[in-house]
Amino acid sequence: MTTDDLSAPLGQDRPRKRQYRLPFSAPQAIAGLCGLFLTTFLGFAIFNHNPMGGEPLARVSYDPTTLPGEGAAKSAGPAPAMPKEATAAAKEPVSGRQTVTIIDGSSGARQDVMIGAGPDAAAKTDAQSAVMAGVNPKLLEPSRYGMIPVTADGLKSFRVYAAGSDTERASAAKKPTIAIVVTGLGVGAAKTADAITKLPGAVTLAFTPYGSDPGKLVERARAQKHEVLLQVPMEPFDYPDNDPGPQTLLTTLSAEQNADRLAWHMSRFQGYVGIANFMGSRFVATDAAMQPLVKEAARRGLAWLDDGSAPRSVAGVIAEGQAMPFAKADVSIDTVPTPAEIDRALTRLETLAKERGSAVGIASALPISIERIGTWAKQLEARGIALVPLTTAMLKPKSS
Repeated sequence: MTTDDLSAPLGQDRPRKRQYRLPFSAPQAIAGLCGLFLTTFLGFAIFNHNPMGGEPLARVSYDPTTLPGEGAAKSAGPAPAMPKEATAAAKEPVSGRQTVTIIDGSSGARQDVMIGAGPDAAAKTDAQSAVMAGVNPKLLEPSRYGMIPVTADGLKSFRVYAAGSDTERASAAKKPTIAIVVTGLGVGAAKTADAITKLPGAVTLAFTPYGSDPGKLVERARAQKHEVLLQVPMEPFDYPDNDPGPQTLLTTLSAEQNADRLAWHMSRFQGYVGIANFMGSRFVATDAAMQPLVKEAARRGLAWLDDGSAPRSVAGVIAEGQAMPFAKADVSIDTVPTPAEIDRALTRLETLAKERGSAVGIASALPISIERIGTWAKQLEARGIALVPLTTAMLKPKSS
């Protein structure tokens, strides 16, 4: 018996419990979990195939009973919960329309857009609104997205919706002329309203297809005697980092796929005389992509405006081959959006008009641009130059 045994209290000679120790320390456990997470993330990034990477997403709220073959959807049980964006959009349904929440692939910005619910419903709704807006129903045909332009009985949208009278065009042929196109309208109610109401009717307005209700805005613009263009988003060189928006025309898509996307854009509103590129530095310089697109626009009786931002654009050569009305912007008016620089750009336009007989300027719908163009236009006639719609400039014989 040891000394420890003699000094131990009676009845408490039980053996001590053996303490259990983990085979690793707390820092080692944390490091292991971090390594497992990193390995899982890298595996997903390497082996996950997402062919739509870079493409913006759209969440749609719709009534299943309006779709073909979905008539029994009512009895299929309770509908699954919709995302918050779709639920909010569905609170105020519009007959024959769908609300699409556009999610920008690069910035994550969200915007609700109304589009046609389907070919039949959209065709009916658009045809009714087209008559109200003064659009000729003969110049419309249905697509799977809605009504789009078409030629009929020798009539073309370029001629039918051109602003100005024959007398005005005859007068403009005898003097230098300038056409101004203000772009980026339809998104932003305030700037669009300013452009419509504060600029002279001879200024042509270009609308993007992404506004919540571009048809109403276009109708207002045409009521104020403005000529209207449709801006179609096209692939820039730094796409998808610089993303024009949903349904962008891409050089990597087939001609059929781009034609389908073009139909979506053309169905957004009616009454326009032609198409203008929205961005698209890579697309407009790619002959294989541009050939079928320009031919399709020509076949549908539309004109083409090149915004002049891509020096290697092939739009002019292709349009000439199609004998379609064409113009290229000579001066970007508000590249530097200050009053002094805008005034200098407008002066350059005057010089070009006097030298060549006509000139085309392009500007964005900035408040300063609208203000300076409006002031300048009031003084132009006194200097012997006419401000004309874009179609008048397109039809005017070129000076030698």
